Amino acid sequence: MSSPIIMQLNQAGIKDIELVGGKNASLGEMLQNLTPLGVRIPQGFIVTVAGYNRFLCFNKLNDRIHELIDNIKTDDIASLQENGAAIRKLICRCPFPAEMIDQISDAYDLLSDQYKQICTDVAVRSSATAEDLPDASFAGQQDTYLNVRGIDQLLDSIKHCFASLFTDRAISYRQGFGYDHFKIGLSVCVQKMVRSDLGSSGVAFSLDTESGFRDAIVINGAFGLGELVVQGTISPDEFIVFKPTLQKGFQSIIEKKLGSKEKKMVYGEEPGERVAIVNTRPQERDHFCLPDHQIMLLSKWVMDIEKYYSTLHKRWCPMDVEWALDGVTKELFIVQARPETIHSRKQRGSFTEYTMKDGDRSSKIVAKGIAVGDKIASGKVRVLQSVHSQAIHTISFNKGDVLVTDMTDPDWEPIMKKAAAIITNKGGRTCHAAIVARELGVPAIVGCGNATELLKEGQVITASCAEGETGIIYDGIIPFDTTTYDESSFPTVDTPVLLNVASPDMAFRFASLPCKGIGLAREEFIINNYIKVHPLALLHHRELGDDKLSASIAEITRGYKDEEEFFVQKLAQGVAKIASAFYPHRVLVRFSDFKSNEYYNLLGGNHFEPEEENPMIGWRGASRYYSPQYREAFLLECRAIKLAREKMGLRNIVTMIPFCRTVTELLQVYDAMKEGGLERGVDGLQVVLMAELPSNIIMARQFAQHIDGFSIGSNDLTQLVLGLDRDSSLVAHIYDERNEAVKSMIEMLIQAAREANISVGICGQGPSDFPDFAQFLVEMGIDSISVTPDSYYKTVKAIHSIEQQLKVLIA
Repeated sequence: MSSPIIMQLNQAGIKDIELVGGKNASLGEMLQNLTPLGVRIPQGFIVTVAGYNRFLCFNKLNDRIHELIDNIKTDDIASLQENGAAIRKLICRCPFPAEMIDQISDAYDLLSDQYKQICTDVAVRSSATAEDLPDASFAGQQDTYLNVRGIDQLLDSIKHCFASLFTDRAISYRQGFGYDHFKIGLSVCVQKMVRSDLGSSGVAFSLDTESGFRDAIVINGAFGLGELVVQGTISPDEFIVFKPTLQKGFQSIIEKKLGSKEKKMVYGEEPGERVAIVNTRPQERDHFCLPDHQIMLLSKWVMDIEKYYSTLHKRWCPMDVEWALDGVTKELFIVQARPETIHSRKQRGSFTEYTMKDGDRSSKIVAKGIAVGDKIASGKVRVLQSVHSQAIHTISFNKGDVLVTDMTDPDWEPIMKKAAAIITNKGGRTCHAAIVARELGVPAIVGCGNATELLKEGQVITASCAEGETGIIYDGIIPFDTTTYDESSFPTVDTPVLLNVASPDMAFRFASLPCKGIGLAREEFIINNYIKVHPLALLHHRELGDDKLSASIAEITRGYKDEEEFFVQKLAQGVAKIASAFYPHRVLVRFSDFKSNEYYNLLGGNHFEPEEENPMIGWRGASRYYSPQYREAFLLECRAIKLAREKMGLRNIVTMIPFCRTVTELLQVYDAMKEGGLERGVDGLQVVLMAELPSNIIMARQFAQHIDGFSIGSNDLTQLVLGLDRDSSLVAHIYDERNEAVKSMIEMLIQAAREANISVGICGQGPSDFPDFAQFLVEMGIDSISVTPDSYYKTVKAIHSIEQQLKVLIA
């Protein structure tokens, strides 16, 4: 029995890949099995691979296409372009057989009737038999046409989809993966359009695309049709949702970033113009493209899709999903879903860490953008404006060069395969350049704005994606180190080793370390890098008469209801991202511990901060929280922690109070916390005291009656026990955590904590730097040691060695 030329989309399934291609098989599978779970997918029909083969046979094209393919010389871009264009032109000039026209017309009329429209608007998407597979995505290799209306436009679009099996990028991609061009067929999906031109659309991944962290859903979106998000033409909004607490019913949006969204794609208004790109309105740029309830619904669907495909393939199968929000009905739809093929193929158990070598590099910074991956690479700049321009033939792009361009699309892939790094003016974390860079395993820095102007042809640069979310481009070759860790070589230790993590951007990358949680998460980093404004300036800038400050604050707080909501949401999201990375282990979040000179440097801080002779031992930590001058700002911090714990569901967050001089101060801080919605013991909230003052040690038994544990801040404790300024080079030679006076203080604290039956840990740098200091702590019976991520492995090894020695002595 011959294969059908036309199938209804809901008749197809994964078993039909050879007939309908990967994309259509996936859509049909979801229509059959996920629609009952509430996942909405637009209906449509399929022109099958049998239809494609019938078209080729009718026009006697196979031999002619073979001849042109054989003419393509490996790694010769000009040859690829010339012969690829000839194949596509050949296909597009050929007619359809009459019976194909009749069957396509009948199916289109049926779809139009289903939606009660005459000549309904449809999306026409290519679907190859070697795409959307768990081991090779082939994403973006063939063409898509939007807002197609009427049988003439439809037939023309289908023919162009057939031709797109031989785009330059598709030919190159197949050659790179070793696929036979003539063993791959093409089908076409004709699917009802979602009116996202009047709403919004984008992509979603069921894992973090940079680190591979499994418990996050990353959503990118913008107003209008989704092509601009996929292409990377615009900077989209980004949302991250935490799966474990989403499953428990919490509103677990742990990050929201407002993209610039300068343009959008809409239906065209001119005759024959299917789509057009227009400027977004100011209110669209200032608002997120999805409301929170739609973010939550989309995230639930993404989890349902991942669960279904993981069961289907009998292994974890993270998904890459395209979504659309209809601006007329306000309904959300899934329009595509494919397996993610980068992190799902990685072997777990080992990882390589890239780190810049110590030294001041600030003067070498040329440009910044969004980091893709976590690698570093150096090379010679090649600035290319267009892959189609004659310049491509005159410039020798060698393996190891750095590609610098405005943006990429799949036509760039033959060049991208040679690049040591990729740098673009436009794009976000899910744009084409980012997706391909991850697949190729090269660092990319996208969304730089004007990299093609700042970087010069032939300039040697270093592209670093190893310093957090921001990718940094340095002039010249900057030295860096690589360290490969094998998780199986991590020794087992009895003393829990935790991490000190300041940057939420790095948290997911560290989540793969086999640590027992976070011993210190600093709010200061989040406030300084994400909020940037003094909290009192946010609350009172209108009263100051500082128009420049107010304008800056208005720009920074775009997308939020007011300044208070901005501070609370941003701080909560930063804390939540760190807490989610190590969930369900405890994450100790220290309330802000800026000194007055550091607060002064925040935007607007000059209006609120005193000049102190020695800020290091001045108005900092606990003394701020209950003071009339700062209390209302501290209440915002409490509301942020409450939001992260109660609304986002991250009950593993433990609060930590720094620089608390007396028990009376501690109780005053508790009063302020209660006013801000936090109360020790309520909903399991624990409070840990930073033990960094001699008074904390001397009065440890009194403090212990009101807290759940101590965390030794060895930096400040050493400073204050020895009576020196740790920032002074004149007395730096005296500063040493291993001084007997400091060790005596620590021993006293551990003894007092043991008597009170509460825990005591340490979050200073000493155990990382000095194995003998770590040995002392282990011998004293410290409950946990928290270190910086770069010191984790060597600290675990040192502790393991110490514990083995102690076991031998005891035996």
